[in-house]
Amino acid sequence: MIDINLIRTDPEKVRENIRKKFQDKKLPLVDEVLALDEKKRALQTEGDALRAARNTLSRRIGGLMKEKKFEEAEQVKAEVAKNAERLAAIEKEQPAVEARLKECMMSIPNIIAPDVPIGRDDSENVELKRFGEPKVPDFEIPYHIDILESFDGIDIDAARRVAGQGFYYLTGDIARLHSAVLTYARDFMIGKGFTYVIPPFMIHGNVVSGVMSFEEMDGMMYKIEGEDLYLIGTSEHSMIGRFMGQTLDGDKLPLTLTSYSPCFRKEKGAHGIEERGIYRIHQFEKQEMIVVCKPEQSDEWYEKLWSYTVELFRSMEIPVRQLGCCSGDLADLKYKSCDVEAWSPRQKKYFEVGSCSNLTDAQARRLGIRYKDADGKNKFAHTLNNTVVAPPRMLIAFVENHLQADGSLTIPEVLRPYMGGKSVLLPVRKK
Repeated sequence: MIDINLIRTDPEKVRENIRKKFQDKKLPLVDEVLALDEKKRALQTEGDALRAARNTLSRRIGGLMKEKKFEEAEQVKAEVAKNAERLAAIEKEQPAVEARLKECMMSIPNIIAPDVPIGRDDSENVELKRFGEPKVPDFEIPYHIDILESFDGIDIDAARRVAGQGFYYLTGDIARLHSAVLTYARDFMIGKGFTYVIPPFMIHGNVVSGVMSFEEMDGMMYKIEGEDLYLIGTSEHSMIGRFMGQTLDGDKLPLTLTSYSPCFRKEKGAHGIEERGIYRIHQFEKQEMIVVCKPEQSDEWYEKLWSYTVELFRSMEIPVRQLGCCSGDLADLKYKSCDVEAWSPRQKKYFEVGSCSNLTDAQARRLGIRYKDADGKNKFAHTLNNTVVAPPRMLIAFVENHLQADGSLTIPEVLRPYMGGKSVLLPVRKK
């Protein structure tokens, strides 16, 4: 949510930002916000005046009664009654005006960074930098499910019987590899000075609406029937929610946190993207990084966060690239975002394995996350998040880049302590 003062002082800037995101249908919201804001302030001013008049008139009635000016007192009482009626009408109208104003404000996208490329969707995202040399071996790389099955490492059929489409069982060495990657990612981030956290895996609806737009909420979140609880789509949701309504000590910022959680997503409208495999699934696990900081710190931390993901993947000998997200691909609360994509030697292209976002104060305004600065003033914090690693997609990148001609998988040195010292995994059957 943006600062309403920006709409008051520079509504055209807000409109232009909406146009840059190709959300012209939201343009009328700017004028509606201006009208509602004016109405809200007018009602507040009138209400305050009526309350002040009530006190003044009450004292006047008391004086008139003492002076036995009963007829004049009755006239003032009638005025008080009329004012009370109007005040009641105002107090009834105010909540509806404020609720609609908040709804409109929460639908207007955050102002995007000046260097965000302008484009309609992810097809217009821009490659910024590559790390590592993408290679294609001189042997055919099977589909990732076929590779995993050669190790008896995955059972999708059983998962489909138990839970339906979009789930899987991982077993044996592949399950161990999955856990090894997560544990290594945890220790990697702790080594960067981040505090390890395991958050709640369910959150209230007001936290959901605080961390994402209504559109994202509908497309992602699973709601617990009959309760005000949602399964988290990423630990960012509950991690940022932790600070809801809090005023933080500015001297202790930035807060640098790394969190583990299972993640649950509807993946609405995601059909057709490698859907037979584990690219888009309804349940997975992830290591995340979160930063809560002062406004002047967020640009620096954005650069640090995505670079940590690159460093992690390169330490596992996987080529990656940084992809700048264009305006139309940015979720409404994001100021700036980039994807880290891993190389797929089978597809001969990169695919997304992580996403880094600077949301400036958009989440903080929705959730009431402030900090006290050196002058004792309360200011809204900035929030950032980034994927350390999400093993389902990580597994795809890993098995494709570490597959050998004989069907074995090499284990990079950084993962060997988490794999019982193993340097190679041997298939149990050939495809």
